[in-house]
Amino acid sequence: MLQKAKQCFSCTNCQHTSGKWQGNCPECGQWNTFVEECVTAAHTTGKAARGPILELRPLNQIAQHELKRITTHCGEWDRVLGGGLMPGSFIMLTGDPGIGKSTLLLQIAHQLAHKQSVFYFSSEESLAQVRARAQRIGAMHEQLLFSDSSDLDAIIATALAQKPAIIIVDSIQNCYLTAAANTLSTPAPGSIGQLREAGFRLMRLAKEENITIIATGHITKEGVIAGPKTLEHMVDAVFYLQGEDKWDTRMLRAVKNRFGSINELGFFHMDENGLKEIPDINEHVLQEASCSPGAALISYTEGSRPLLLEVQALTIPSKLGIPQRVITGADHKHVVLIAAILEKYVQVKLSMHDIFFKVSGGFKIKESSADLGIALALLSSYFQQALPARCLALGEISLTGTIKPVNHFTVHMHEAQKFGFKQLFVAKNQSPTTASGIARVSLGHVYELLSLFQPS
Repeated sequence: MLQKAKQCFSCTNCQHTSGKWQGNCPECGQWNTFVEECVTAAHTTGKAARGPILELRPLNQIAQHELKRITTHCGEWDRVLGGGLMPGSFIMLTGDPGIGKSTLLLQIAHQLAHKQSVFYFSSEESLAQVRARAQRIGAMHEQLLFSDSSDLDAIIATALAQKPAIIIVDSIQNCYLTAAANTLSTPAPGSIGQLREAGFRLMRLAKEENITIIATGHITKEGVIAGPKTLEHMVDAVFYLQGEDKWDTRMLRAVKNRFGSINELGFFHMDENGLKEIPDINEHVLQEASCSPGAALISYTEGSRPLLLEVQALTIPSKLGIPQRVITGADHKHVVLIAAILEKYVQVKLSMHDIFFKVSGGFKIKESSADLGIALALLSSYFQQALPARCLALGEISLTGTIKPVNHFTVHMHEAQKFGFKQLFVAKNQSPTTASGIARVSLGHVYELLSLFQPS
């Protein structure tokens, strides 16, 4: 019998459905997240619908095929992906408007086209606009084929007929379905129903035809992918392209990756010729480092690489009843905790001071290996005395004030040696010993930090 369409409302955050609009979702508690959808209700008989009986097999009877990753010769991109693109994977790239998503994908597509068949579907720009960008960044490969169609049915039909190795869809929010299955009306492009259906179809295309699909996605004002949360669950990997205006630097970060680590970061520099990879971001960071009171250098591991970062602190006597705590780039409570430890064991009255703290370069630190650097930055600002030039702090601080060793010390030590650091502040029982040319200052407790400063 004919199926009848009906209206329902779905929460964009948790996919909870309701027969009427509600201001507050009863499932996740978010406000103003219900949007209207058109769904179908099939007229069925009293008997339950029966499907085919499936054949079940143990895993040892499944044929195993070794999949070789597709590399792009762009080291930063391949590193974040876990070594390259996995054939048959479905990847989502998102970021702020104008951050460089289309530019990055155009450059990646150009590299892939040297050995693979690549179809690029631009649903947001005309082919003339895409060509202008391609000429500017030098991505005019003859084997890279383009279309400005937004018809997802046509895109899938073309892929099934010509079987490319890689498909790029820019963007999935702008694609539409000409014939929504089993419905009497078609939702608008970018709606919850369209995105869910588009994501499912592209996911099945990637798995069944072993075609690698890369799609760009818009983000909301909260910084998450626009659309249903199920879209993130469908894809194999989600990557965010983030920007740092100070250096025109772009960071490629993985928040989901079934084929690699989510801790890797890729760095690019944006100029008029496109995005250029930065294989050694530490050179840029150290150029901005200053030997001033309140500044300290730390080494922070992000994925497989150590990042040399400058932490900056400013402490001034407070004129308010409740001193200010303004912290950027680190956990607010963690910095306040270290300040409390210093006040307890070093007898510096930080509770009577306003504390302003930041991590330069727009980075965010989460590791406890930065504890010693944070403590030195606070004390340096408090005593208004700069730390020695080219010194690096590596150590964790316990609640009892004990300075503990950090993990992956050899990696940090080699990076310090590479950039000519002269001194390392480390825990007393940290092993192994430092490399030649680097002096080691061993510290067992935070009260020993006072010996580094001469109170004025």
